[in-house]
Amino acid sequence: MSDYASTPHEIGWDDEIIDDGGGFHLLEDGDYNFTIVSTERGRFPGGAKIPACNKMILTLNVDDEGKTSTVKYDLIMWTSLHWKITDVFCAVGLVTRDQAKKGYAPPWPQLVGSTGRARFVVEEYTKKDGTTGQSNKVDKFYDYDPAFDQQGISGMGGGASKESTPWEDVF
Repeated sequence: MSDYASTPHEIGWDDEIIDDGGGFHLLEDGDYNFTIVSTERGRFPGGAKIPACNKMILTLNVDDEGKTSTVKYDLIMWTSLHWKITDVFCAVGLVTRDQAKKGYAPPWPQLVGSTGRARFVVEEYTKKDGTTGQSNKVDKFYDYDPAFDQQGISGMGGGASKESTPWEDVF
């Protein structure tokens, strides 16, 4: 298979279609390793407790015995939620709890490519047509553990270099 065929791209009207079997994969409740594959700036529209503010949308790829699930995770940029931002940075080893207690500037550019471990759960929701659907969500991020590196979880805590993920593209 050529690089072109394995790289996501627009399909032409006359292109050959190959079903790669890559549909939606629901994870069972449990602990899994994840990789942050993208970050995107966005706006939280506001709610009962938090007004409209910035948010960072993380896209996590989760490997489940050869099948990959994609889970989105929003980091709402509001002072009462500093702990959630810190949980993510501690999970991928970019910040320690001691550093967080003293204050830190989040190294946003290093998130893409970083890996960690979290507890994922199944969440039920009501679809627009009124039926019930299921998706995964992060229940808890686990702090970085160097033992994961010895178990072959490559890239954990390493992140991407600033050159490969420019600041302006991330935040």
